[in-house]
Amino acid sequence: MKRIGIIGVGEIGRAVVTGLCREGDHAPEVFLSPRGARAAAELSELYESVQTCADNQEVADRSEVVIIAVRRADRHDALAGLRVDGDKVIVNVMAGVGNDDLRRTLATHVPLVRAIPLPTAREQRSVTVTWPSHPAVDSLFEHLGGVLPAMDEAAFNVYSALTGTLTTHYAYLATVTQWAIRHGISSDDADRYVRSLFQGVGRTLSDQTRSLQQLAADHETPNGNNERIRTTWFNSANSESFNKALDDLLGHLDVPGKARPQVT
Repeated sequence: MKRIGIIGVGEIGRAVVTGLCREGDHAPEVFLSPRGARAAAELSELYESVQTCADNQEVADRSEVVIIAVRRADRHDALAGLRVDGDKVIVNVMAGVGNDDLRRTLATHVPLVRAIPLPTAREQRSVTVTWPSHPAVDSLFEHLGGVLPAMDEAAFNVYSALTGTLTTHYAYLATVTQWAIRHGISSDDADRYVRSLFQGVGRTLSDQTRSLQQLAADHETPNGNNERIRTTWFNSANSESFNKALDDLLGHLDVPGKARPQVT
């Protein structure tokens, strides 16, 4: 696919554009909607292959693949009157919006693919979950770090729920930093040390010869500091509460009327 359109140029739209444009002379043409006008203008100035269109219809008309990345709550206003016909493919990256819902909104028969590109797409390091699998869409996301086709929409929603843990991780790091500051460490030093500490942890995740449980065990000594925090704070009650929060989010994301397999 040589012509990619993006309707809704927020964080994910910007990341996808940046990742695609890392291909240099092989980058596709990218057509951006005026939604997120400042970001669209910046990207158009930065990359020769990127253009900002007058409206969403122009984006759809000029593209082979149309990525819809507007906020869930804004979709009806943003997509009102939009026509996407012919041999195009729509990529739906709106969390919690099923393809049946989007198809009704657009009244189209073109292929629809749900996808979960991550902000790391900008560095071509996003493993993007897709459903249903489509060769053109999967090829597009392979260039941005890899593709992981979900076996069905229920599985896709599980992956979508997992993305809801990202900002909790950042908030955890911010809480750890604030704790150090309250105990007399300067703000700059606490921030620097916590970033360094967890950047190192992040790098160990590339070692796929060890499971996540094994990585945790390898960073602990019996009766040591790490074991103490893990067993006294992340105890069974906290783990159960966290699992319930994820289950509640999954229930919110599930398409109404579709049964899920029972969890035992």
